[in-house]
Amino acid sequence: QVKLMESGGGSVQPGGSLRLSCVASEYTFSRHCVGWYRQAPGKEREGVAVMNDEGSTSYEDFVKGRFTISRDNNANTLYLQMNGLKPEDTAMYYCAADMKLCTVVAGLLDDTDYTYWGQGTQVTVSS
Repeated sequence: QVKLMESGGGSVQPGGSLRLSCVASEYTFSRHCVGWYRQAPGKEREGVAVMNDEGSTSYEDFVKGRFTISRDNNANTLYLQMNGLKPEDTAMYYCAADMKLCTVVAGLLDDTDYTYWGQGTQVTVSS
C-alpha cells in the first residue's frame, strides 16, 4: 500500500527557511509527475511546485526564486526547500504523487489526477 508521509513543517519568522520532506513507501517518485501543494484556512488548495519523471520542474509564480523542489530517488524522498518565507506562505503543505503528466490548467498547476496524497505538514510564518 502506497503511503506518503510529509515532515519538516513548523513555525518560522518572515524571511526564514524550512525544508519539507515527503517519504514514500511502495512508490518511486521518478515514475510520474509529483508535486507540492498547499491549502490555507478558508482558501482552496493551490499548486506550489511539480516535477515530472525526467526531473523537469515547474513553479507557481508566487514561489519562483524562493522555493525549490527536488527528489532523492535512492531515498524515495521528495523535498521542498523554502527560503524567504512570507506570512502568506502559511498553509498546510501536501505532497502528491503519480499523475501521469504534470499539467497546467488556466495558468495554474493542475492537481486533479494525482493518485496519492500525504496527510500534510503545517507551515506557519509569523513574527
